[in-house]
Amino acid sequence: MTAACMATFCIENFGCRTSEADSAALRRQLRAGGLGLAPDAFAADVVVLNTCTVTAAADSQAREAVRKIRRANPAARIIVTGCYAQRAPDELAALDGVACVIGNSRQGEIPAVVRGLLTPDFVPLTALERGGVSFASSPARILTSDVFAPITASNVAARGDGSVLSDRTRPILKIQDGCNQACSYCVIPAVRGRSRSLPPDAVVSEVRRLVAEGAREIVLSGINLGSYGRDLTPRVELADVAQRILRDTDLEQLRFSSIEPQDITEDFVALVGSSERFARHFHVPLQSGSDRILRAMHRWYRAGHYAERVQLIRRRLPDAAIGADVIVGFPGERDADFEATAAFIAHEPFTYLHVFSFSARPGTRAAGLGDVVPAAVIRRRARALRALGQDKSAAFRASLAGNTVRALTLARGGDGWTEALTGNYLKLRIAGHHPANEWHNVRIPAGAEEPLHTTPA
Repeated sequence: MTAACMATFCIENFGCRTSEADSAALRRQLRAGGLGLAPDAFAADVVVLNTCTVTAAADSQAREAVRKIRRANPAARIIVTGCYAQRAPDELAALDGVACVIGNSRQGEIPAVVRGLLTPDFVPLTALERGGVSFASSPARILTSDVFAPITASNVAARGDGSVLSDRTRPILKIQDGCNQACSYCVIPAVRGRSRSLPPDAVVSEVRRLVAEGAREIVLSGINLGSYGRDLTPRVELADVAQRILRDTDLEQLRFSSIEPQDITEDFVALVGSSERFARHFHVPLQSGSDRILRAMHRWYRAGHYAERVQLIRRRLPDAAIGADVIVGFPGERDADFEATAAFIAHEPFTYLHVFSFSARPGTRAAGLGDVVPAAVIRRRARALRALGQDKSAAFRASLAGNTVRALTLARGGDGWTEALTGNYLKLRIAGHHPANEWHNVRIPAGAEEPLHTTPA
């Protein structure tokens, strides 16, 4: 097969950072197997949809993506994987155009499945007239297995080709998968399995590889990252592997993704403050500021416990970013519960919020609760919290006015500016067009809206 007729693929990701890492690994494997990367799903011979199932909207988005690709590119072999594929494979297999549904428990088989779809008599789209060609008429195969069977965390970092993330920098390294918690609203333990960790030697090896390929910042991720290493023998702590990364590699900046409140300890905060090579950024899921709702959610902490943790961060690291996830409209959430959440957020030192509307997930305890909050009320509450989050973000930025910070350029920009990200999670527009993955020193003026002038770091 000539280069002009090379089979091509595209991966569309619909999930979290852990899912992005899974997609990144698969992208690397398929390219290593001789496939070319298509510019989009409408020009690809094979399309892999890596799905999310956290909300009903996520499920709907995945189904609509299948239909859209099928209409625009009827010759494509569509493979659906990820959390939705693990939870409800039959729903996805019934969609016209789907060639194979592969659950999280079988993702390692996707490269072999792709090879099987690209049979010896396969003709790439680049060698075909595009009108009306279709190869996806046979019933979809379903490959799933028990996600709770003993498996290990897979190494799913990738970069190299510059196409891992939308900003083409800051590769994500998944070092933990699965979750042993039982939050009443969350379907993820059922589709990801129990917590399992990548051994420290493998983590360090991956960091070295990514640094050799040019990575300056790496984001450590996991479904429940703070539980890293508790399944290993001997047991390892997240802080232990982070210290090894700094000691044994030349990585310039290490960032942690979401950390549960119980894992925000004095020692962990001290660790982040111990070196400029740690990004001063904590994302700590809150979900609600109402103790009654936290109890119904089966979250282990109460609002007072959570406040102690974020106040600890602010005392030790005054310039750190502190973000949170919040769910509005959990069954039974009354006006008083929402007002408690809003008041809690207003009082605590958050620098940004991610606000989610409650979505009942099949098989979760919350799905069987009554007292459903009306959709219009959920939308109103979500808007109020998002506005509050914007106010908190603006106040945090204003508090840093006059400071000079280091920022890493991303592969996004506009007319005369390039976007960059600081260690404490401020997105800045710096003047000029700059390559991605460059450090710049940026002075933050008060109330600046125009692109900021910088000096190379």
